[in-house]
Amino acid sequence: MTVPLQSSTRYVDWEFAKATGSRLVPAGPTVTAREAADVVAEVREAARRAKQPVADTARMHAPGDAPEAVVVDRPTWIALNADSMSALMDPVFGALMDKQKKVPGDLAKAIGGRVTGAETGALLAFMAGKVLGQYDLAPGGTPQLMLVAPNIVQVERELGVDPADFRLWVCMHEETHRVQFTAVPWLRDHLVDRVRALATDLVPDPESLQETLQRVSRQLPDALRAGGAGITDIIATPEQRARLAEVTAVMSLLEGHADVVMDEVGPQVIPSVGQIRTQFDQRRKGVGGLDRILRRLLGLEAKMRQYRDGAVFVREVTAAVGTDGFNRVWESPETLPRAAEIETPSAWVARVHG
Repeated sequence: MTVPLQSSTRYVDWEFAKATGSRLVPAGPTVTAREAADVVAEVREAARRAKQPVADTARMHAPGDAPEAVVVDRPTWIALNADSMSALMDPVFGALMDKQKKVPGDLAKAIGGRVTGAETGALLAFMAGKVLGQYDLAPGGTPQLMLVAPNIVQVERELGVDPADFRLWVCMHEETHRVQFTAVPWLRDHLVDRVRALATDLVPDPESLQETLQRVSRQLPDALRAGGAGITDIIATPEQRARLAEVTAVMSLLEGHADVVMDEVGPQVIPSVGQIRTQFDQRRKGVGGLDRILRRLLGLEAKMRQYRDGAVFVREVTAAVGTDGFNRVWESPETLPRAAEIETPSAWVARVHG
């Protein structure tokens, strides 16, 4: 049997990842064809309605040619994210392959790519049932805002909140991300470059893979009990952790800023915003045992801290220097908050405002 290879430098068979993810992803909530069409239309309209309130609240404006939001189902989210992961990580994997002392044969590459493709597909399937929306940076492609309709419906039903208000509230958060990356032209490439460089350091090369796996097996139970940021806590060196903390600071800023904007738009636009925030925060705390373990392994609990820490940073800085003073974070990479400044907003104010 001949196993086709898409690229001699790929660690991951991305097409197999898409197929695996689509096969494993749980079915969404039960809706009729008419209900599904109505939800898609209403979420799309909510995304349009979110634009002006976000611009007014954040005092940031996306350019007129910024792509509109797209409403997707879970398999489509998996396929689009696999494409973005491929664009982000293939250069990393190619660089690692170039460093290998012993180049594996085509069959070994194909088998290895299938294995990692299956693992990636399983990860995407898990995530596809959780994500409400996402601004896809699409390295090398066209960035776009995605809203995952079945997940929005599932969560609004679980929370028992007003569907129209909840859909608009979610769109406020995601529209803020769209504005961040389109109103600040340098931000996308800056973040992609930082993540790619960090990934190049973090992904173990074949010669050190066995040692890395042994370290993971020894330290994983303690990491889970301690509630660490995920498996990167184990495989990263102190220097890598410091670099990861700087990237995490930027992610905390982005997520916290979006959380603040979606709430500050206020009841004049979303009447039940207070109830939604209370219910949603309770849901974030209420995951079960297995789900909590998976979240911890994947670093999703650390992401929850990003929302909290970033929101505190945004609110404290805004209270000190106003919205326009806060917006100096977007001037250049040098004005982004450092890791220590996320926890001490006054330090950022002192450094940037003097």
